[in-house]
Amino acid sequence: MSEIDAGALGAPEAAEGPGIRILAQFIRDLSFENPRAPEALRNGGQPQIDLGVEMNARGREDGLFEVDLKLSAKAAREDGALFVVELLYGGVFQIAGIPAEDMEPVLLIECPRFLFPFARRIIADVTSEGGFPPFMLDPIDFAGVYAARKAQESENVGHA
Repeated sequence: MSEIDAGALGAPEAAEGPGIRILAQFIRDLSFENPRAPEALRNGGQPQIDLGVEMNARGREDGLFEVDLKLSAKAAREDGALFVVELLYGGVFQIAGIPAEDMEPVLLIECPRFLFPFARRIIADVTSEGGFPPFMLDPIDFAGVYAARKAQESENVGHA
């Protein structure tokens, strides 16, 4: 009989390369306003929707990272606001094997992509509980949001 290498049996290796793990997800802040209920619940045409998206990240002393995804939506008709929902949804991430120069895009693009489906469901649930059809956010291009933010930052630096 020959000896068997434990590594050949699929034992996990310590360094598998780049990786992102979600260790925790949570609602940091949630607000839903339905200022004209119950009158606003009657069908009165398609509302105008204003959306807002923000992403923030910070390192922690334990080597993990906190990422916040802030989503806001305001629905209004010509006669006033129907609803306003704001959600600050967070996650704690363990990130390994990513060079320091690539960390910001990972934190502000990839991590929000992991959080978005859960935040989207919360907004759909709360608008439904508020008496409206579930508001399903369209997928968000986090890379585009990040690029726009970087362009705005460099423009602000150029004018300072």
